[in-house]
Amino acid sequence: MSNDPLVETGLDELTPMGADLDGAGPYDLGVDAGGRLLAETAALVAGHTGEVVHGPVAPASVDTERIRDWLAGFDFAEAKPADAVLGSVMSALRKWTVHTTHPRYFGLFNPSPTWWGMAGDLIVAGVNPQLAAYSHAPAATEMERHVLRLLANGLGLPSDTDGSFTVGGAEANLTAVIVALTRRFPEYGSAGLLGLPGRPVFYASAESHLAWLKIAHMTGLGRDAVRLVPVDAALRIDLDRLREAYAADVAGGRIPFMIVGTAGTTGAGVLDPLGPLADLAAEWGLHLHVDAAWGGAAALSDRLRPLLAGIERADSVTVDAHKWLSAPMGAGVFLTRHPAALAASFQCSTGYMPAEVGGTHDPYTTSVQWSRRFIGLKVFLHLAVAGLPAVAEQLERDVRLGDLLARRLAERGWQRINQTPLPLVCVVDPEADAAGEERSGRWHAEVAGHVVRGGQAWVSPVRLDGRSAIRLCVTSYRTTASDLDRAVAALDAARAATSLT
Repeated sequence: MSNDPLVETGLDELTPMGADLDGAGPYDLGVDAGGRLLAETAALVAGHTGEVVHGPVAPASVDTERIRDWLAGFDFAEAKPADAVLGSVMSALRKWTVHTTHPRYFGLFNPSPTWWGMAGDLIVAGVNPQLAAYSHAPAATEMERHVLRLLANGLGLPSDTDGSFTVGGAEANLTAVIVALTRRFPEYGSAGLLGLPGRPVFYASAESHLAWLKIAHMTGLGRDAVRLVPVDAALRIDLDRLREAYAADVAGGRIPFMIVGTAGTTGAGVLDPLGPLADLAAEWGLHLHVDAAWGGAAALSDRLRPLLAGIERADSVTVDAHKWLSAPMGAGVFLTRHPAALAASFQCSTGYMPAEVGGTHDPYTTSVQWSRRFIGLKVFLHLAVAGLPAVAEQLERDVRLGDLLARRLAERGWQRINQTPLPLVCVVDPEADAAGEERSGRWHAEVAGHVVRGGQAWVSPVRLDGRSAIRLCVTSYRTTASDLDRAVAALDAARAATSLT
């Protein structure tokens, strides 16, 4: 038996040693052909961006079987012309996608990405820096930290705040739990949960994003460790119920370690009382994390920043740039005023990583990820080219559009049931709302579905503290007042076409 792996695999006959290895391999198109491919792709994206406003916001049906039939034409057995494949893929995405880039997508915080953000993603894909070791990507790492410092300053966090870009809010919130456990239990990092003197628990609003349940599952805390505190009449975390839950846990021998405040709940856009939560966290010695994945962008507007009062006292904060800052997916941010705890949570060293550069730290030592994309460039370019005044103007414009949307819906007899200064409006039909929970839920869901199937707008059914409603959120910088009017008209038509019986 030969010791030559090429002999064992038969590759010695297919490619004799040294043959053709000085030429280009099969992936190498060359700069000219590769440039044409990227230019054609950019043209398709630009064309789609211009045309999407003239079509339906969403397909009338999911069409899974048709999608699978289309995919059956790609067995990958042989090469296909790039222009044909690109065109086919773009056509499929146009037919079978909810278009979050449409100005009448009033959905779940998925934005129309800015052109600067799209350009940033293209640059990152081409240069492909590796943000694990500082020495491999010092420019990229410093650009990200420059943006993180700007966000921290806007939120009122101290100058030594540290953090990282993440793939999204769930990773940032996972980081918060790990850092909070590390701060509260020095033995957690080595001994794990089994080494702790009791069961750790933490608190979040019942209207908070339920990624907390997944995070508790992943960390080994268990989903029962998440105390989903009931909300008050304004859908904010109920402070009295929070005090009761805390007292019961302490009396039961459990160990509270974190409180979560939400700055812009997913369902209703509600801002929890961050100042009072900070008071309780200080009184009880708990880590205060603020999930400001959506609302945290308000920190970049002088007029809107006061809405986040109390966030400057947080131990850590999540912000998603791919929500209200209109970055392409995904671009989350985790920030903490406890850099030592962050480092203790993720620090490790190996012989195969390059040596650290003096006066810096390697990104992999302060984040969940090891190998990581240069996420922050799309945000850096947006801020650098648009400028902070334009960012603030857009955020404030969105708030005004939200106010206008609420007025337009009220004029048509819809009743708003959420209280938030942010551009998210939840409404009910008063007659359906009074018809009982089951009938109301069915009716509001059917009205929302009717709107979506009609293609004029994308809205969603929602349940807020057990009450069914229809949710509309201004998420696209392309949205105008006329788009609001068309969405309201579509809702009215759906209401007229949907029986309550």
